[in-house]
Amino acid sequence: MIDIEHMAAGLVGVPGVAAVTLGGSRARSAHRPDSDWDIGIYYREPLDLAGLRALAAELTGRPTEIAPPGGWGPWVNGGAWLTVDGDHVDWILRDLDRVLRVWQDCRKGKYEVGHQRGHPLGFWSPCYPGEVALCCVLADPDGELSALHAETASYPEPLRAALVAAAGEAEFSVQLAAKPVASGDVLYVSLCVSRAVGVLVQALFGWHRQWCLNEKGALDAAGRLPGTPPDFAERARALLGHPGRTPEALAETVAAAADLVTETRAALTGDPPRIPG
Repeated sequence: MIDIEHMAAGLVGVPGVAAVTLGGSRARSAHRPDSDWDIGIYYREPLDLAGLRALAAELTGRPTEIAPPGGWGPWVNGGAWLTVDGDHVDWILRDLDRVLRVWQDCRKGKYEVGHQRGHPLGFWSPCYPGEVALCCVLADPDGELSALHAETASYPEPLRAALVAAAGEAEFSVQLAAKPVASGDVLYVSLCVSRAVGVLVQALFGWHRQWCLNEKGALDAAGRLPGTPPDFAERARALLGHPGRTPEALAETVAAAADLVTETRAALTGDPPRIPG
């Protein structure tokens, strides 16, 4: 079994590393035996990449490439994929000062959606504080990340309002999808409908004051939230799985998507029902 505490202690010994967290399914105790270990490395520049490479080599027994800040894109940033004692370990770099700035924006109801490989709906900036809220802090010598972890336990009401309001984009996307239906433009219609569904999922998470970290599994999770329109996830899967190839079939998809958007927006009012447990 991997010694995660030993790894975290080694990481905070690398110049530039401010704190280390455990995220993903293992932090939520929802993991399988073969689940990866998602290790968040919160840093400030200058970050000692040579020190990270040396530690990775010590842990894995072989040279390991470390993607520097920005190496994996503007939001997911950088890191490494390691195999340690037979376990898959992901090191994920996070610029601590940027995370703190995003958190302050979220408290004001401001967020960004940026292009990022691996995030087809785009990277929604509330993911940063959401990761901190849902993580286990493994090492934090100055206590800065632990303080942020405590703050993010309370979901910002301005952010909640902003994400609920974002459901209006879903309606706009479906309206756009209706325009090229007659020409049988499957790509455009499919992209508009999938965008609409993704935005509704974000709005539902926000309505419930729940952090949505990425698209994986988010549709089914949103469908299980109390107050979500009946069969939300199943109806969305039908739209996304079989949009159709003919103008007639695409028109039916767009009409069904419009109904789902209307019902979901109508549900996003007041306080949602309490989540069991």
